[in-house]
Amino acid sequence: MVTISDLIKTGLLGLFFGTFGTTIGGLIGVKFNKTSNRFLGFILALTSGLMTSIICFELVPEALEISSLFNTILGIVFGIIAMIICDIYVDKLIPKQVKTVDNLKENLLKTGIIISVGLAIHNFPEGLAIGSGFESSVKLGLSLAITICFHDIPEGLSMAVPLKNGGMKVSKILWYVILSGMTTALGALVGAILGGISEEVIGLCLAFAAGAMIYIVSGELTPESNKLYMGKSTVIGNIIGILIGLVAMSI
Repeated sequence: MVTISDLIKTGLLGLFFGTFGTTIGGLIGVKFNKTSNRFLGFILALTSGLMTSIICFELVPEALEISSLFNTILGIVFGIIAMIICDIYVDKLIPKQVKTVDNLKENLLKTGIIISVGLAIHNFPEGLAIGSGFESSVKLGLSLAITICFHDIPEGLSMAVPLKNGGMKVSKILWYVILSGMTTALGALVGAILGGISEEVIGLCLAFAAGAMIYIVSGELTPESNKLYMGKSTVIGNIIGILIGLVAMSI
């Protein structure tokens, strides 16, 4: 039986670990005063690789392990549909926020917002993992929380850099970065409540996050990184991102 005290502790831990890593990454991102197209392309490609690694080596395998193939595919499809809706909404929103004829700035701002929304969705099942992990054991919960915190640093960086170069104010960028991490706390609360009772629901949430990230990688990050810079640095960034993700999930 989960007590209210346990829920509060789990929620606070989820909030801390969910926002600390992304905030550090965001602070690093806003400190870059001069960013070339080559560097921006590298950052977006690195994020694409990191997300690909998380999808292939963490989210989908975990969803398949604790749920069925049907539920996993269903979750992925729902995640993709959700991101398509978000993409359409952001398309309508951007002209109101960016008073510029600079298409590059508009594209970067859109990419940054889409990344923020996608990572907020992705952070929810991360919170589920933390919450259910603490229900299993404190050691497992802390291990998951610390690992997630570290791999959130490049995620915060990947949000901040395109948003800054898209013309958004630093204070607003940091707010978006922190906000995207807050869903981890919500996920941790839900994970603590569900525990090991409804693994099918957790599997569906993991697959949903995977679908959202698949859309971000294929529909935003890869095309935008290639638009910014068609060269070896984007390929290297993508490879490094995949390796960083693999190492982070092996710790």
